[in-house]
Amino acid sequence: MREAFHEQLDAIFHDLAGICGDVETSVRLATEALLSGDPSIAERVISGDVEIDRSRERVEDSAFLLLSLQQPVASDLRVVVAALRMVSDLERMGDLSVHVAKIARLRVPNVAVPGPMRPTIERMAEVAEDMVRRVSKVIIDRDVEEARSLVHADEEMDDLRRTTFAEMLSADWEHGVEAAIDVALLGRYYERIADHAVSVANRVVFVVTGENPASVGA
Repeated sequence: MREAFHEQLDAIFHDLAGICGDVETSVRLATEALLSGDPSIAERVISGDVEIDRSRERVEDSAFLLLSLQQPVASDLRVVVAALRMVSDLERMGDLSVHVAKIARLRVPNVAVPGPMRPTIERMAEVAEDMVRRVSKVIIDRDVEEARSLVHADEEMDDLRRTTFAEMLSADWEHGVEAAIDVALLGRYYERIADHAVSVANRVVFVVTGENPASVGA
């Protein structure tokens, strides 16, 4: 009975890693749409979010079924509850990618990111995508050290966000209010993707060690 229970738990974590892969693709395509101004790519991200939502529902159904059919001990219950919280974080990361894609679509036929801001936004996108990719490995391998190392990438993301504000508030800013709002929102979206990645990683630490890291993201 316990062996079957743990096999089902492993299947849930495998599904979580699969959702991570979908989110990684969503982040990558949303950024591509943003920087190219291609509305067809933006639409792919927006329509594809339905599958991430369905995947979340499948994980939740599996977790609740497991709870109803088994009698998990405290440590097992901790894993199931963590999985439910992790899938919520992952779905939110997908939603944030959709927000990026919608900004890209809104500004067609123009590109939402002014030229001088492009390197900063590109780097924010790279950091976000890399963090999602690393979270997938953390989930599969239950890798505590890798999970804890994500905080350094999150610190870089915070620095990049501050850079966007510094550039928008400088006397040299000449791209208008609309572009400033877009950049502010984009910075927030990428920063929140990073925060959710750290949250997922910290929940893996909690599953493996029983410790609740003080730096858990939103």
